[in-house]
Parts: sequence; structure tokens; C-alpha cells
Amino acid sequence: MVCAMSDTTRSTDSDTRFSPRRAIVTASDSGIGRATAVALAAAGMDVGITWHEDEQGALDTAEEVRALGVRAEVARLDATDIPGCGDVVDRLADELGGLDVFVNNAGTGGSTPLLELDYAEWDHILTTDLSGAFVCIQRAARRMVAGGAGGRIVAVSSVHEHQPRVGSSAYDAAKHGLGGLIKTAALELGGHGITVNTVAPGEIATPMTGQTDEDPHDTDRPGIPLGRPGDAREVASVIAFLASPAASYVTGASIVVDGGMLQMGPQAGSHLQSDDWRSA
Repeated sequence: MVCAMSDTTRSTDSDTRFSPRRAIVTASDSGIGRATAVALAAAGMDVGITWHEDEQGALDTAEEVRALGVRAEVARLDATDIPGCGDVVDRLADELGGLDVFVNNAGTGGSTPLLELDYAEWDHILTTDLSGAFVCIQRAARRMVAGGAGGRIVAVSSVHEHQPRVGSSAYDAAKHGLGGLIKTAALELGGHGITVNTVAPGEIATPMTGQTDEDPHDTDRPGIPLGRPGDAREVASVIAFLASPAASYVTGASIVVDGGMLQMGPQAGSHLQSDDWRSA
């Protein structure tokens, strides 16, 4: 059945009139965040860049952004600083003159088995990946609602938003929670012309996976259908689409960018050692 908008249905600003000019990307000092900041800059947006530990990385990102003819503002953001991380979002939005796109990319991981996981590690991962994300997303949403021109919110999640992995109970819980937060935000913010989605990467060649500056095409991953990890720019291109006017009818979605990993199960992606499974 084709559903058409009736004359009495109120339209929102999340249509082709949306013209994003100002974006914030958290943890954009390296990896997916850096690639995303550059992709949004290439689309003509001024970008707020944040870092936690690698200030020079953030300054390097800002240099790339400015080379594309747009503004870059840089600030330190610690996602475990509640509610201070939200204050950073507000400050960057002020410096940019508003906010149209917010990408929540800051996060951390862990690989401690459940029986050995202490509460401090659990709390650190949940605070970084979920509580900090909530604070920052809420601040960004409030700015967009006040601006009255709609907006785009994208959270960088993980394939583990959808399927668990051994040794990742805290990370899995946080990413499952983030997925639920985003779905609810999509329901509540749609009337304001704000779309809210997650992008769920699989193994991506970034510092977080111990593959800094490595070409993923040179790495063999038999358990991933495409046979390799992903490139941060492959994730950034999907985020840039969700941030664009072209994605005006996409909200509450989780777009998986994983080379087919979830079709195999996330354990297979890292643990299969041969291509024997490719034969019937």
C-alpha cells in the first residue's frame, strides 16, 4: 500500500528544504569521527570537532576541514563528564552559530568476560557509550528544536547493537541501550523535523581496533563476506548521507556497515580462519 500525505497532514522541515550548514562530530580526532568531519565539510558544513586525549589529532582534523573552505571549531569533550559533556555541545553550537547535524561518535569498548568484569569497568563503558551519549544528544536536540529548522542526529553504534559478542557484556548492553534511545528519540523528535538514526559499523580499521593507518584491503578476514575490515571513510559516507537532505524520510533506522559480518554472526567475523564456508 502506498501512503500519501493528505492536505491536512502537517509537514515538517525534514524534507528537501533542509539545508545543513553546521555540524558537530564528537571524537573526531581520528578514525570514523575524523572521516565523518571531513565528509561533512566536503558537503559544505562548518564542523565542531571534539577530542578526549588526542588534541593534535583534533587539530589535524580541523586543518583538513578548513582546507575544504569551511570553518572548524575544536573543543575537548569527555563523555564521562556528566553533564559537562553537554556543555561542550552547547558551546560549540554557539561558536558555529547554530546546529543542524549532530554525530555522536564518542565511545569506548571492553573485552572482559562477565564473570571477571568489575563494576568500575562496567560503569565506565556504560557512562561513556550511553549516559554521555544521552546528555549530548539531548543538548543537540534542544538546540535543533529551538532553531526551528529541523535537523539530523546520527549515533555511531556497532553491530553489537544487534548481536552480542563474547567478552563484551558492558559494551553490548550500552550499544543495545543506545539503539533504544535513538528509536525513542526518532518518535519524539519527528514532529520537529529532526531525523534520528544509528550507523552500526562492524570491524573498521581505526585506532580502536588497533589498525591505525592500516589499509583494510591488505587485511584478510575470512569470516566477513567481503573478506576484509572496513575503511572509516566507508562509514563516514553513510553518516554523510543520513545528514543530508536526501535522507529526509529515514528515521529510527540502524544502518549496518559491516561487510556482511552480521550475516555470519560477529564471532565468525573475527574467528573463522579459512574460506571453507564459501563452498556449499
